[in-house]
Amino acid sequence: MSFELLQLGHPHLRLQAKPIVNVHDPDIQELIGDLLQFVEEVGGMGIAAPQIDVSLQLFIMASKPNARYPQAPVMPQTVVINPEIIASTTEQDIGWEGCLSVPGIRGLVPRATHIKVRYLTCEGDTIERDYDGFIARIFQHELDHLRGTLFTDRVENNIDLMAEQEWQRMLSADSHTQVED
Repeated sequence: MSFELLQLGHPHLRLQAKPIVNVHDPDIQELIGDLLQFVEEVGGMGIAAPQIDVSLQLFIMASKPNARYPQAPVMPQTVVINPEIIASTTEQDIGWEGCLSVPGIRGLVPRATHIKVRYLTCEGDTIERDYDGFIARIFQHELDHLRGTLFTDRVENNIDLMAEQEWQRMLSADSHTQVED
């Protein structure tokens, strides 16, 4: 498995991904296995097929705490095929996001706090599920990749962008801040 991870500016990141017709196709199953392994190796919260220049509606969600998101909830790696958001709250939360395809940059991105989604599993089963908070954020971020959208497109103001080094410095300062009564 050797992927070229497309980076900000590559025109293929802006394409609309095509639906997967047959989830049982051996090439699709191999791609799923490769993406599951890849997201684990790079420690990402998710990866979408378009990020490796495969224009198909497929992504992996893989939340767990790490240096970039120490408060991230733990969830098993989840394969998401042909996803759609079928309902969402109007309530939004603005939170920090980064992306493997936009290295070195973080941004404050508004996202719906609660979504109801439908997608296929790698076995071809249709799933409907509700996601809240950080997991809802991951789903929306990865779905954007299938639509040719990057998190930088959703940042409301350039002031809401930050270099990764400053993000790490901010995280470190927050973890050392003590409140005294």
